[in-house]
Amino acid sequence: MASGQEHDKAIKIWFLPFGLLTSLFIGLHNGLIACIFFLIGGFWLSPDLDTRSNALKRWGYLKIIWRPYRKAIPHRSLFSHGPLIGTVLRLFYLCVVTAFIQFILQKLGLEITFFSIQLLKELANQYPQETFAMLLGLEVSAWLHLIQDGDPLPKEWHKLKKK
Repeated sequence: MASGQEHDKAIKIWFLPFGLLTSLFIGLHNGLIACIFFLIGGFWLSPDLDTRSNALKRWGYLKIIWRPYRKAIPHRSLFSHGPLIGTVLRLFYLCVVTAFIQFILQKLGLEITFFSIQLLKELANQYPQETFAMLLGLEVSAWLHLIQDGDPLPKEWHKLKKK
């Protein structure tokens, strides 16, 4: 398994080649979006948010929002390191936390409507190529992480294969 510094170094090395290669297939604009979200995925939404990692430290005081996630998700499990599943779960968790914070702010009398599932749906429908580029960047950064860990499949998958 790679260390946090090795994961960070790989993100720094691969973000530009990834962005350029992606631009060839989905255009410069979307390639840039994918490149930015590759960095976000590698530095802030890493599969290692279930441990005391560099990614977790980057959240600063907001790292407290990841505490329930860390308690519920075992390290290198299907839910943290599973291809597609891990990224989707981290994004879903972040949406739930954001909605909960917004709900609490509303109960305190602060009408802040910066987030809603409906808004996300509308943006995804209005900008499907950009949405694809964002998700691609996040998922490819997760795959880079998994490959560096030596095995892109979570430990549970190997147990299923043996049965």
